[in-house]
Order: sequence, then structure tokens, then C-alpha cells
Amino acid sequence: MLTIEKINELIDVEESFHASYKLTEILKDKNDRELLFRKFLEIETDFSFDWFTEYFQAEHSDRKGKKQDFTPDGIIQVASGVLDQTSSNADICAGTGGLTIKRYSENKDASFYCEEFSDRAMPFLLFNLAIRNVDAIVCHGDSLTREFKAIYQLSKSSEFSEIKIINELPNIKNQTVIMNPPYSMPWDAKKERLEEDRFKRYEVLAPKSKSDYAFLLQGLHSLEENGTMSIILPHGVLFRGSSEEKIRRKLIEFNYLDAVIGLPAKAFIATDIPTVLLVFKKNRVNQDILFIDASKECIKRGSNNVLEGKHVDRILEIFKNRSDQDRFSKKISLSEIQENEFNLNIPRYIDTFEPEEVIPLGDILNEMKEIDIQIRANELSLAGMLSDLVSKSSAGQKEIDDMAAYFYSKNGVFPKKKAARGEQLSLL
Repeated sequence: MLTIEKINELIDVEESFHASYKLTEILKDKNDRELLFRKFLEIETDFSFDWFTEYFQAEHSDRKGKKQDFTPDGIIQVASGVLDQTSSNADICAGTGGLTIKRYSENKDASFYCEEFSDRAMPFLLFNLAIRNVDAIVCHGDSLTREFKAIYQLSKSSEFSEIKIINELPNIKNQTVIMNPPYSMPWDAKKERLEEDRFKRYEVLAPKSKSDYAFLLQGLHSLEENGTMSIILPHGVLFRGSSEEKIRRKLIEFNYLDAVIGLPAKAFIATDIPTVLLVFKKNRVNQDILFIDASKECIKRGSNNVLEGKHVDRILEIFKNRSDQDRFSKKISLSEIQENEFNLNIPRYIDTFEPEEVIPLGDILNEMKEIDIQIRANELSLAGMLSDLVSKSSAGQKEIDDMAAYFYSKNGVFPKKKAARGEQLSLL
């Protein structure tokens, strides 16, 4: 099992924060990296998931500074499941490759394109792709400014991918794009960017304080003309105003948005915020948008909510059939969305209110009677305890006796005589 300790042992570091630097050096030498690959394969041979998600989340991610959250497996399955099996896939903000690995597991002969900003994540991403022997282009740098530190070409060979650095970024469009970008991160939204093809049609830029729509439009720009994209974002993209509203309006008018899937809160390791999965299709035929409220499709595990297989299956079945299901999913016409001023907030379209069960009046009356009996018993018990109390002053004793007499008389019980101190009180 690839524990944190075992991964550090294989990479030959004592502390996890050294792993990225050491792994970068190992990957530069073909013999060294293939030796390391074989050591890992002696322990783990299941290529269907990212071995480093929990390791990297615990040891290297920066939620506060870089908004890094690594995608939980259940959400990965949904994000990939809404996409067709295709021969080319892009993962913008790839992290260590969890989303790409899911796409790989569904078509091992596909080609892949990844972008990742983090210096620490990059060697793990290259490792994950090369050990799986894939064809890929991996860009190390900023997806929004398009400034890259290095561009790697991975080429499939007999056992593991060859890795080399190339000088120019190929002009690549992909049949599918899958994304979990950093949420609401500031970015360099200078006016000149409006002249770029990826932003020009939308006439405004995402606000400087929130890059969500900038990442979204970069993903769309990476799609082929018949491509499909799934992207995980915070709920704010559904209803925030100003420039984000203008971009959202354009996306709907261009008929790109295919589905809005609300996901559970507390599904990620390092953030409690609820997220939404948006599905976009170019050259779309449908004239409606499918809304799914999957916010309750989870189980509680520790402090997190987890989507299990049954939850994933339900979401994907509804998505693929585009079916309406009471309090869960509904197809909404573009005209209705326009009437709602292009606000995509899910509760506007799916009513999840469940009325409480009507309790028979007889049951309510019986419960009230039982409560009354219990109140009477408690008050008589209190009166009895008060009767046993003795005050040092006559005024204090009178207060105690008066309170005891009140509870006795309220419940129709009257002392036969005034009890002397220390004498048992007899009741009628």
C-alpha cells in the first residue's frame, strides 16, 4: 500500500516537502525514472486512480494561498461520466492528474493535454502520465496568462512514456475537456486580453477578484467544435452579477450550456463550500438545460460528504436520459431562464421542499395528555422536595411553604394539615 511513508521511502526522502524536488531530478534521467517506476509497480499496479491525491493534499497543497483542492473520487466519476469516451482529452489545472487518470482508464489509447501551475504538483503529474505510458503534452505554467515555464512531450514507448522538453506549444483542440480549477482566485484581467480569441466573443472579462469564468472560457477555447466540457466551480458562478452575469448570458445565448449539476457541500478535503458541475457542448441541438440537484447524494464519512457508486450511478443515469425526476432533476427551457434574467441558481428551478408528514389529531391529543401527566408528576415531585426544605428564617420558610402550596393546589392536592419541620406531610 502506498502510504505517505512508503512514497517517501521510494522517492528516497525523509520529509515529504523534499519529494517534489527529488522527483523532478529523478524524472530527468530515463534510467532513474524507469527504475523508480518499477519500484512503485512492485507495490501498486492499479492504474485507474491517482496514487498521490491524499499524499499531495495532505503534504503539499495550498488551499489558502493557491486555492488548491484535489478532486474526490466520486466527483471525478461524475465529471468524467458526463463526457463521452473520446480519443483526446484536455485537463486544465490538472494537479497531480486525478481527472486525467479517470479519462485514461476509460480509453488507454487516447492522447492527453494537461496544464498545471504548481511547481510541486508538476513532477507528480509527469510521473503519473509517464508510468502509464501515454501520449501527452504537459504545460507547466499559468493557464490564464499563457506564460509557461516548460512544455513537455510524452511519447508512448514499449513500457513507459518518453519525456522531452519542446520549445513551442502545439495548437491543440480536444474532443473533451475536464476541469477543476482553483476557485475564485484573483487573476491578471488586463483589458488587452479582450482581444484574445478565447475572450473576444463575450465582450467582458471575468472580474480581477474571481477567475472562475476566465478558466471556464479557457477550457471552452480548448474544445473542438463538437466537443464537450465538464467543469467544477463554486455555486457563485450561477448567480453572481456584473461581468460574470454578462458572460453567463452569452454562454446561454450561444446555447453552450447543457447541464447544471449541484454537488454536496463538504465533499472536498480542504473546503466546505458546495460546488457545481457545469457541462458545456459546442454545436448543441437541445434548446433546454438540464438541472440536477445532487446536493444530498452522499453519505457522511468523518467530517466529509462522500459520493458513493449508487449516488454516481443515479446522477449519470438522469444526465444521460435527460429525464425529469421530482425534487431531483428538471429540464428548463432557455426562455424560462431568460425570464429569470439568466440566473442559474438551482432552487429557482428545482423545488426540493418535502412537506412534513401530517400527524393524526388523535395522536397529537394523546401526546398532549402524556405531556400533561408528566408535567403534573414533575410539579408534585418539586412540591414534595420544597416541603422537605427548612429555612433559617421565618420569611424564607414562608416563601418555601407558599411555593409548595402553589404546586399542590395547582394540581388539586391539598395538605391535610400544615406539616411541622421534619414531619412527613400527609396529603388528601
